Amino acid sequence: MKSDFLTVAQSKRGAITSFKLNDDKSNMNWVIDPDYLESLGYDDLDKLFGEFNITVNGQKHRSIDQIPEVTGDDTHSTVTFQVAGLTLKQNFELEKDAFKWDFSIQNGTQEDATIENLGLWISLAYVMFRDKNVKRNANQSVAVFPQISKNYTKLAAVRRDNTNPNLGVYQTKGKVLSVGTFNDYTNRFFENVSPSLDGMLFHEIVLAGGYDDDRRPHHDWIYPQDSLILKAGETKDWEFYLKPFTSHQNFYDIATRDFGHPRFSFEPMISQGSDQIFTVKLAKDQKLQKISVRYKSGHQTIDQDMTSDLKDGRLVYQPEGLGEHQVILSFDDGTVDMGVFNVMSSINELLRNRANYVSEHSYAGKDGKVPYSFGPVSNQGESLGKMTFILQECLLDDKVKDADKQIAQVEESAVKYVRKKWFVNGDFRKPAKLYGDFYRLMDLEYIAHMFYLLSKCPAASLKLNKPNDYLSWAAQVFDVRVNPDLNEDERAKTEAQMLGTYGLYIEDLLADLKKNGLDKEYSEISKSWKAVTDRLAKTSSTLDAAMTEHFFDNAGFGPAASALALTGNVGAAKTYGELLKANIGFSNDFRSQSPDRWWEALSYMIHVLWGGLTAASAQITGEELADPELVEAAYRATGAILYMYDSNATATDRMLEPGEAASTYSIAGPNLNRPDLSRNRFGQSIFASDGGIFARLFPDGYTGEDDWDMGEELVAFLNGFGQKTYIYQDKNKGLTAINGRIKPLDDNRYEVQSFAPYISEYINLDKKDVFKSNQDNVIFNAATGTFE
Repeated sequence: MKSDFLTVAQSKRGAITSFKLNDDKSNMNWVIDPDYLESLGYDDLDKLFGEFNITVNGQKHRSIDQIPEVTGDDTHSTVTFQVAGLTLKQNFELEKDAFKWDFSIQNGTQEDATIENLGLWISLAYVMFRDKNVKRNANQSVAVFPQISKNYTKLAAVRRDNTNPNLGVYQTKGKVLSVGTFNDYTNRFFENVSPSLDGMLFHEIVLAGGYDDDRRPHHDWIYPQDSLILKAGETKDWEFYLKPFTSHQNFYDIATRDFGHPRFSFEPMISQGSDQIFTVKLAKDQKLQKISVRYKSGHQTIDQDMTSDLKDGRLVYQPEGLGEHQVILSFDDGTVDMGVFNVMSSINELLRNRANYVSEHSYAGKDGKVPYSFGPVSNQGESLGKMTFILQECLLDDKVKDADKQIAQVEESAVKYVRKKWFVNGDFRKPAKLYGDFYRLMDLEYIAHMFYLLSKCPAASLKLNKPNDYLSWAAQVFDVRVNPDLNEDERAKTEAQMLGTYGLYIEDLLADLKKNGLDKEYSEISKSWKAVTDRLAKTSSTLDAAMTEHFFDNAGFGPAASALALTGNVGAAKTYGELLKANIGFSNDFRSQSPDRWWEALSYMIHVLWGGLTAASAQITGEELADPELVEAAYRATGAILYMYDSNATATDRMLEPGEAASTYSIAGPNLNRPDLSRNRFGQSIFASDGGIFARLFPDGYTGEDDWDMGEELVAFLNGFGQKTYIYQDKNKGLTAINGRIKPLDDNRYEVQSFAPYISEYINLDKKDVFKSNQDNVIFNAATGTFE
């Protein structure tokens, strides 16, 4: 099929194999290409765009096993299947500037048919190409952000380099239950190959059921899993449009203007006792009948009718319950839209609970199985994140229970466990080869961070050494981490020149080294830091930093963006900043606003460490570049990250005690690789039962310890949104706060309320002004552009 606007190719079976916008200079194929699958041995022809799975009266059927009738011309195509007495028909039509997709089922029998499952593949080009030409991954692949709604589902397929056009999918007819994913991938980690990981997600629009047997989320009260009853002679219809969009705002404008979708917005995360403010914008001729809020209290679902409180498209509401809240908009034509936000008891309380829990439950002490360690034990430096978190929390919060005891535990572990394990005879210049014949240099940045935070602790809280001793230790370890000349192995020399999490604290470390006279270490580390960032800046046009052990990785381009921004490499920072903007989700469900990543859950997911560090990279880069879009994206992601510590959550099977945590959450429902993990929290070792690479990564199987790599992201939060609130002038919304709220007063004066648990700075992004204050509310004078 071809028009002035679009060129679409189909397989002999009618599946969409190529979808190209004629004026797109990149010539991108917006759907997964079967030729690419074949070239690398991926066997997924059953998941091409337009194929489907259906279970009728208990019998499973795949469209790939049927022979359809395909008819059409240059602008139309019809694909008809006969399955179990049902006629399933797809109509594809090229319109002026959009692609229309109809799907219908007709029951031609004399008996009612029960459809337990019905999933329709919409396999957009969500691909991590096995290609060291990183630009291909950035420009020819998309992140897909779902916005699931009974009648107003939308998918935003965002090109990974954030260049235009992007592609939106808009529901205009029928009932949608969910959007699931299937992951196919290759991981060659144990073959000593780098990059070692590539793969793709296939997206499935769920029209009925979604799950087989008991492998389903049992506590998910937000997204239905209903079967579909098709009466004798009855027909059910669904309709979707695919249309390009430019920006985040344009995605929603098109939905409302062209496809009749309402637009409403709200804070993704609020604390108990705070107001939630909804703003609702209706499409032309749309009439809102009811707005209600649902939440779970024990075994009961509470439904609050808030319609009478809606005034001029604005509703101010103070939630009564905790955990996930679903907002439901009901219209007079019977259609329904919805959104999901989270209510937390208190971020301060969450952080204190976590510090107390780790101190009480994770520290082994002298007589533990692994003496003086914080469990679960791992050779990887990420497992030390709990220790850095405790230190940072104790430094900021004077209400932590037994702070001196907690600091002493970390100090004892650092001296008696960490130093002895990771360094030969405790010599910081000789990292131990914990991985067979090599050491992992990235581990050292976590160790250096821990020692550095120990140096910030009051001398009275330390039992074994003085603060300056730990500053010296931090400097020695960090120098080995970033200085190729201090490493003998070629692998280590290469890794020394790679970025990592250390960009979160290196500027503070350098300042303290200089202030305390550690001139040699300051000189060597400064030189290495400059060499890394200079090289990054020079090669930014190739996007090389976006490739790590994976072919395209936010663990590469996130730290690159913030490192370049911190060192004044503005143009290069903007280049990588665009990858960050495309990587962080926007959605009607706060959990789907996570940074885009799939390989810890085999689905679109929250991974707390890299999600949190990606959010921090966006926050740092946005602040340095005075780019509100980046800071906004970072804040959206933060609500998703804190969900992994939320003991008040009600819609996930994995419940947490106060202070407990889980590293991973599968956003997609269903996660077709592991349906039992759909919309659930877990630790990655749960995949040990899947065998293969997972059995080697987690030889002890699933231990139930779900938080081994957590903590560093909370340190990043504490140093970012934990202490900072931002304001800027938005051309549509006026004066706007990020991590806070604006209340107009009079005479161009505004009250700025901070949501930061330990507020210390209010930042005006328009002028890059920083106002230091520990007050939760300050006044901003718009006439003078200053805080009061």
